[in-house]
Amino acid sequence: MILIDGTATAVTIKEEIAQRVRQILADGGRRPHLAAILVGHDGGSETYVANKVKACEVCGFQSTLIRYEADVTEQELIDKVIELNNDDSIDGFIVQLPLPRHIDEQKIIEAIDYRKDVDGFTPVNVGRMAIGLPCFISATPKGIMELLKRYHIQTSGKHCVIIGRSNIVGKPMAQLMLQKIYGDSTVTICHSHTENLKEICRTADILIAAIGRPAFVTADMVKPGATVIDVGTTRVPDATRKSGFRLQGDVDFEHVAPLCSHITPVPGGVGPMTISMLMQNTLLAVEKNW
Repeated sequence: MILIDGTATAVTIKEEIAQRVRQILADGGRRPHLAAILVGHDGGSETYVANKVKACEVCGFQSTLIRYEADVTEQELIDKVIELNNDDSIDGFIVQLPLPRHIDEQKIIEAIDYRKDVDGFTPVNVGRMAIGLPCFISATPKGIMELLKRYHIQTSGKHCVIIGRSNIVGKPMAQLMLQKIYGDSTVTICHSHTENLKEICRTADILIAAIGRPAFVTADMVKPGATVIDVGTTRVPDATRKSGFRLQGDVDFEHVAPLCSHITPVPGGVGPMTISMLMQNTLLAVEKNW
């Protein structure tokens, strides 16, 4: 069994990006600039945005954090998005989700210029991805594809089973694994209402769990020699930890890992790749080579 180390891979990718930025600056170019809009004080969002700012520093990017209180109006947010769309000094930006309930997230996403949508969430980027055109691919699916590539895991012709159908992971992951230029796999999408789920999962050469249920994938769902990618990150109580909790993936790692050829841990697997892929998308926006 080979452990897929997302932490080490993400460090390598950020080093590669930093080298490219140094070259851009040496050639007289401008430092890449990523902006983030953060609404309210959600703990998870605060941590995630802080990590993005740190990653910008490592990669040599300029970063701008735009903060609003939770009572910001939908129109104020849209106006700021339009302002960033028209700001030539900013190469890409993100609106940190989730947003307060009184704001229509989809309306905010659709206001973002797809050429600056480094999260890859706008309908234009999602549509371009679906038909195989150059685009910004959302960070988590892109990170998974990068791990498969860097660990030389064969995907072409293989059966990939994805558990989960979210717009953030499940659906784009299925599109990427299906397309000839990316995964070139045979793809099955499963979800909470899928019949014979265990039997389907046991046919997978590559099993991607993104359902948000701790330890959902058990050993009797995995074919010996399969590659297992665990996207889940749920906080579960743990009295032995100072924090009182630990992160648990969607896979019962202890019992599944011995069966696998490759597996991602939680934490340290897919998670660290997400921010490095956001950095990669920002660099792509700078170079405008699509």
